[in-house]
Amino acid sequence: MEILKRPLITEKVTQQNIKGVYGFIVEKTANKIQIKEEVESMYGVVVAEIRTMRYLGKKKSRSSKGGVVVGRKASFKKALVQLKEGDFIDFYSNETAAS
Repeated sequence: MEILKRPLITEKVTQQNIKGVYGFIVEKTANKIQIKEEVESMYGVVVAEIRTMRYLGKKKSRSSKGGVVVGRKASFKKALVQLKEGDFIDFYSNETAAS
């Protein structure tokens, strides 16, 4: 099972990258220990702390010929991973560096 689905590349999370905090969309059933092991093995860094959040998918509706169609976007789990000071992850070059 793939624990890390994709990294979060948003304006808010990118500002936190300076402090060593990186965001990931993770499997809904994953716990903090599994997330830590996956990040450390995939990127070769040391994880100091993890904060997780579960989000309910947003409600969406649209009009069509048959009437109003109502549904939801998919729910997801987000993890903010704080690395040991001096470690960083570069998502764009797919290389890692640890001090």
